[in-house]
Amino acid sequence: MSLIKLPYHKTHLDLPLEPGPKVHVLTPENHEYTPEGTQEEIVRRALAHPIASPPLSELVKGKKNIVIISSDHTRPVPSHINIPLMLEEIKKGNADADVTILVATGMHRPTTDEELVAKFGQKVVDEVAIVNHFSEKDEDMIFLGILPSGGELWVNKLAVEADLLLADGFIEPHFFAGFSGGRKSVLPGVASRKTVMYNHNATFISSPYARTGNLENNPIHRDMLFAAEKAKLAFILNVVINANKEIIYAVAGDSVEAHLKGCAFVRELVAAKPIPGDIVISTNGGYPLDQNLYQAVKGMTAAEASAKPDAVIIMVAACSDGLGGEAFYRQLAEFPSAQAAMDTFLATAKEDTPADQWESQILCRMLIKHKVIMVSDPKLAAPFRDMHLDYAETVEAALAMAKAIKGDDAAITVIPDGVGVIVG
Repeated sequence: MSLIKLPYHKTHLDLPLEPGPKVHVLTPENHEYTPEGTQEEIVRRALAHPIASPPLSELVKGKKNIVIISSDHTRPVPSHINIPLMLEEIKKGNADADVTILVATGMHRPTTDEELVAKFGQKVVDEVAIVNHFSEKDEDMIFLGILPSGGELWVNKLAVEADLLLADGFIEPHFFAGFSGGRKSVLPGVASRKTVMYNHNATFISSPYARTGNLENNPIHRDMLFAAEKAKLAFILNVVINANKEIIYAVAGDSVEAHLKGCAFVRELVAAKPIPGDIVISTNGGYPLDQNLYQAVKGMTAAEASAKPDAVIIMVAACSDGLGGEAFYRQLAEFPSAQAAMDTFLATAKEDTPADQWESQILCRMLIKHKVIMVSDPKLAAPFRDMHLDYAETVEAALAMAKAIKGDDAAITVIPDGVGVIVG
């Protein structure tokens, strides 16, 4: 029997299934895209041909204080390639500029020193000032106006007070913002807690437009665009990576136009038609995106999009960093059912949105419709069950549990990379 490989932490798990009439593997048609050149050459080419913008080496002239927003440890952005090449361009145009890297932690924990070295390389860590964003430090924020949705926009003053604001990031499907990258570097990346809370409110999360791969009429995206404009995000370098976390495409230039071109490439690359299954198996693409349950909700939404009514979803995620926060855990564990939790979320006013409610709400949406079995760290079995999820220590055990519910003849759909596909 052939084995289907499922990314899991920094390795993979073998799923003992062979594709056939009852077992389908859902991958994008273009998932084997082969780029031209090395990763560094791809990035250099993008920087040499910026979209709707002068070259970075021209933009930096006369600028003293330059800030580069860069993703944190939860995102597999190859910043060890991107940042040195951006610094090279900056030095070419303005060798005297002061450069600061502002780590876009959003609502996540700070990136550790060890993680910074792994992300940027020792040379960058030694030579460039690197600052973690803390969303709860109101004294670090500057008010920039009212979002289109009505919330207050507060952004890290290091970004706002920069003479030139840049961002490095990557573009992939995002389960409620449509796509990552671009404007997300500002909101939620370096925005205040109160701003992120309002933008991620229950009404917006419930919007049929706040879905994977969709930007049109997306209320969350609309706020993010506004935030990037108000913060004067002048130039981005965004890459697209493959399953091996290697750069296969890059865009640079205007924060809106370059991002849209990158999104169009990703949509073409990862779009896939659903293959409805009674049992749907998904992953979060391995490390670093499967570090916790909070992040793993994203890969579950791909399974949701290819699941028959009342299907069983098996989610394979190592969760080496745990659940992803006490608030996220309590928002489900403190209710007798997922539906009871959902009723509370929908009754919460936009301005009172608590931390992590958006992730809990999306998880609840799936739990109300489907049984979800986690294949993960055994230490998390009890808290998973507290949160109305099921648990299995191996994919074989999870599959046996699912077949006990749906039958031995159940149609099975396998999605090896749930965060790397747009199902629809």
